[in-house]
Amino acid sequence: MGAVIGMLFAVLFQQPLQDAWYRLRKRSTRALRSLGRREETGPAWRTFSLGPLQTSALIVEGDGESPIPPETVYVHVRDDEIELPPDMRPWRSEIAAESEQLRAEGRTPLWNGPRYAVEAFDISRTALDERPEVHLRLRPTDYYTFLAAQQLDRRLPDGTTPRSRYLDPDRPLEAPAFLQCSFAVNIAVVTADDMLVVSQRSDRVRMAPGVWNSSVNEGLSRHIDSSGRSAPDLHAVARRGMREELSLEPHEYSLDLLAFVLDIGKRHWSGHFYAKLKDLSSADLQARMSRGVADRWEHQTIDYVPFRPAAVVKYMLRDDRVHRWAPALFHLSLVHAYSRTLVERVEAQLTRRL
Repeated sequence: MGAVIGMLFAVLFQQPLQDAWYRLRKRSTRALRSLGRREETGPAWRTFSLGPLQTSALIVEGDGESPIPPETVYVHVRDDEIELPPDMRPWRSEIAAESEQLRAEGRTPLWNGPRYAVEAFDISRTALDERPEVHLRLRPTDYYTFLAAQQLDRRLPDGTTPRSRYLDPDRPLEAPAFLQCSFAVNIAVVTADDMLVVSQRSDRVRMAPGVWNSSVNEGLSRHIDSSGRSAPDLHAVARRGMREELSLEPHEYSLDLLAFVLDIGKRHWSGHFYAKLKDLSSADLQARMSRGVADRWEHQTIDYVPFRPAAVVKYMLRDDRVHRWAPALFHLSLVHAYSRTLVERVEAQLTRRL
């Protein structure tokens, strides 16, 4: 009888006792590990990273899953033009002189196009559904001023640099407007047969030559994007970029604004978009581009990558890519198409193998 009772006891209670022991041991292990930990303090804002891929891209608003509606983006333009501080104005004069020298030598001069500088970027939430409301405040500037302001680490007469004098690394969103003379739209284009279009910037461009980039990159232009005195429309700028760089018309794709991003290293602002082609495959797009593209010289190579989480993440982490771009846009696009849970699981699996 004792043997039978013992057997019944073992059958009925062995697994629950083992489970309880396992949970107790796991809690004890965590408790012991926590004894060696100390309080930690970290910045509230961190730039985008993925395994060995460390970037200066700060995602200010947007997570990829929920597009930012165009009717909640308000762009305001002030009339007074940006001026550089007195000790930086000679740098702009040098750039103007360089352009004239290029013209005199019969080479392509630097075109001093009218641009916008970002004075402020503010986020609020709607009262009922808490959708983001974006207020982007711009001021007029030009390309020469932009190039002068890009010399963030050049020594000023007093030995400081624009970066050390005007920028606080603990407050990445605060900067004078003359250091933020750039706002662009970056678009991840996916063809109808699910191929991601990735472009390499031409060696002929002034900024970031040869760098791998989004499918389309288009800067705001005061001359083109502001008819009369109206403020630019970011979705219209994106559609212009699609037309000029890939010869695509608005009825051929859907377009979603996923995020606003600040490159804190260069003080470049951008809106990140996702465009899905409705009918054109990657072969159709290549054939279309072979018949003429307005801004053909901006790209020197185009890759077509299967738009699946594993394939895109592996491409982003390739040895010849990982240190030559900041592809937060492609992560956001994957999240938009596949969900954050799936994309982050794939990213974790692949980065663990590196």
